[in-house]
Amino acid sequence: MPQNSTAPRILIVGGGYAGFYTAWKLEKHLRKGEADVTMVDPLPYMTYQPFLPEVAAGSIEARHAVVAHRRHLKRTNVITAKITGIDHANKVATITPPVGDPYEFEYDQIVVTAGAVSRTFPIPGIADNAIGLKTIEEAVAVRDKLMSNFDKAASVPAGPERDRLLTTVVVGGGFAGIEAFAELRSLASSLISKYPQLSFEDTHFHLIEAMGRIMPEVSLKTSEWVLKDLAKRGANVHLDTQVTGAVGGNVELSTGQVIPTDLIVWTAGVMANPTVVRGGDLPVEERGRIQTRADLRVGTAEEPVEGAWAAGDVSAVPDLSGGGVGGYCVPNAQHAVRQAKVLAKNLVAVLRGEGTKDYFHKNLGAVAGLGLYNGVFQSGNIALKGFVAWVAHRGYHGLAMPTWERKWRVLWGWWNNLWLGRDIVNLQTVQNPRYVFEEFAARPRPAAPAAAPAAPAKAAPAKAEPAKTEAVPTEAAVPVKDDVKTDAPAKRRTERAERDEVKAPAKKAPAKAKA
Repeated sequence: MPQNSTAPRILIVGGGYAGFYTAWKLEKHLRKGEADVTMVDPLPYMTYQPFLPEVAAGSIEARHAVVAHRRHLKRTNVITAKITGIDHANKVATITPPVGDPYEFEYDQIVVTAGAVSRTFPIPGIADNAIGLKTIEEAVAVRDKLMSNFDKAASVPAGPERDRLLTTVVVGGGFAGIEAFAELRSLASSLISKYPQLSFEDTHFHLIEAMGRIMPEVSLKTSEWVLKDLAKRGANVHLDTQVTGAVGGNVELSTGQVIPTDLIVWTAGVMANPTVVRGGDLPVEERGRIQTRADLRVGTAEEPVEGAWAAGDVSAVPDLSGGGVGGYCVPNAQHAVRQAKVLAKNLVAVLRGEGTKDYFHKNLGAVAGLGLYNGVFQSGNIALKGFVAWVAHRGYHGLAMPTWERKWRVLWGWWNNLWLGRDIVNLQTVQNPRYVFEEFAARPRPAAPAAAPAAPAKAAPAKAEPAKTEAVPTEAAVPVKDDVKTDAPAKRRTERAERDEVKAPAKKAPAKAKA
């Protein structure tokens, strides 16, 4: 959308939950021409992260778990690039596109919703061998990796290599880790029937948690039920255990145990997007998040930063309900979506000279899927387990998925899977799509080595004269010269004359006269 030079310019940094919903609601609340809205994100879509475990398990098509920015943001200028610097003192942001040089973008209001990334520790081998579960690409890679390992394991005999291929390790026992762990266990169990060479006992699943319990969002009793349920399904949970190394895929634990594996999924926490936080001059709190007020303006309760807003995982928003960790809202989708809606209303109110409202949301509870037809739900003292909780999980997230277009795609996929079963097509090779073309593509032959330059022509050497001796050469040794040919007739005449003379009789001498 071309910018109106006279209207206030609103820059939204990040197009995830909070960023997408802020832009979506601003389009609803702003009058035509009241402001120019620009959203910058390196990806052209918003990812609905609660669906990532089901994408990894093949229960949801990957494209259905994301929302295209340009399809649903009709009056927002969408830029697919990164924000690599924020100079709020001068209200200028640096945009770095994937192609071309960085450039500066002037704004009047900035909304920072850059989200979070996986938080890791300097453990040897983790950066080289593990994979997170924060993006749709990671979820697809985890699914394809697990299924590819089944293909490989089915072709090797029982032994250490097969065990390594069929061993999955998930690090982190929070909601994201437990959901991913349970969904992958469910996928592996369903794959067994497709591989007669393998048995259920061949598969090994380990979850590593540094604390003494899992899922702190639910009651201790509910978390213990989840542990028992996972144990029944052949999954191992290691509590009070830390990962000390993962070099070469060998996961070393603080207990001394070593688990060889070909798939390590890291879900042990998140941190605010460091590129945006460290690349700007907005105030940051001790945990590396942007300091945010209850009305979602950047700053403290006593002193807001004029023209700056923040929401979602990148921000430290006070939890006025009293249920937040350390007094702040926990970084999850439930808060990010609701914060974005309040932020959009407050931003419009400020543009119109009106007052703002504080963000307040009391946690409705927690719901998690633990594989097909199994789940857990906790709201206050109410806990649901098993199939009922699984229905609640799908119902809640099916409705929470933004836009009806995406809702229908997800619901239609679930309906098809109910009758057709889980889709187990493995497309790992899509990560290297040119491998077949490269293998058989005709290539030009190597050029022949250049011939050495010809040496300049030399005069033919004169024939050596035969050495002169005292002996007279025989006739056969005498070379024939060209001029002899011209005298051949004369020579033949001479030879005939000599023969004729030999044949003629000698003449008698005259008789003497008598005396």
